[in-house]
Amino acid sequence: MKKYVFFLCCSFSMQLYAQTQEVHFLDKRGDKKIDVVVGGRYFSSFIFPSSLEKPVLYPIQAANGAVVTRGFPLDKRDGERTDHPHHVGLWFNYESVNGLDFWNNSYNIPVEKKSKYGWIRNVKVLELSKGKSAGKLVYTANWEKQDGTVLLVEKTELVFSGTENSRTIDRYTTLTAQRDTVHFNDVKDGLLGIRVTKELELPSDKTEKFSDSQGNVTEVSPTKNGANGDYLTSAGKRGNEAWGTRGNWCLLYGVKDRVPVSIAMIDHPKNPGYPTYWHARDYGLFAANPLGQKVFSEGKQELRMHLAPGASATFRYRVKISSGTEPTAVSLNAEAADFARK
Repeated sequence: MKKYVFFLCCSFSMQLYAQTQEVHFLDKRGDKKIDVVVGGRYFSSFIFPSSLEKPVLYPIQAANGAVVTRGFPLDKRDGERTDHPHHVGLWFNYESVNGLDFWNNSYNIPVEKKSKYGWIRNVKVLELSKGKSAGKLVYTANWEKQDGTVLLVEKTELVFSGTENSRTIDRYTTLTAQRDTVHFNDVKDGLLGIRVTKELELPSDKTEKFSDSQGNVTEVSPTKNGANGDYLTSAGKRGNEAWGTRGNWCLLYGVKDRVPVSIAMIDHPKNPGYPTYWHARDYGLFAANPLGQKVFSEGKQELRMHLAPGASATFRYRVKISSGTEPTAVSLNAEAADFARK
């Protein structure tokens, strides 16, 4: 048994570190974007235009070139849903920060209601470091009220890496309260989210309605677009049973253009609220929310995080996109163990 475990660990290490590819960046700060290139192929762009209410990674491609993020609202594609215009690429924000909704803010919010929503803006790219096995992008941004009052200063380090069949993003985000104590109310919509391509949605035959914190309702129609995705969590939950459950990782997998593709999110033991709850919807929203425990536990647990002026909280996540092969629970457990040592 010990020999088997040793072989398994060595095998995973070889997969994790062998054939790592060079990472470099195309600096287009004048256009409010930084392109990420892995192994000579486009991976994603860090974009922060004033027309968006938050900085995001968009679009995101697997190693084989398959796009794993939804196009809408920046690029409409045939057969894609056009609900929830605030779901753009891969992002990090929260529904209730001192009563302001950062998660649901978008161009779709009427001007007379904008004061109830927050922005993440004034992005400054501090570092771009290319490398033979990884590349790093560091930026700061302000979580602001509509009048420009800064509630939180965010500092984020994004570490990109890849192999022939995978792309990985390690995200380290520190939020520091400024003049006022900052309260993160225990709510549903947060914290790290990605909106995926139509193929990774779960098949669905029902119409659903979702309300944001201000009572705005969005209707989601049944799936008729080739959706074939499924979820699997570290606790063994599958499909829609993954939503509202805890685990240190969650995998969303399916087939696109006849090739297996998947996205895994991995939590870190040092994160607040670990292990996270999975806000994993069948219509293509895939998110980790460690701060909204009351709704997921049906009132059995609650976490109201507060940051006094000058205090900070750090969140660490790994996002791994695979193509050509489907990760197993064994490999993801090993990946989570590796990330926990970071």
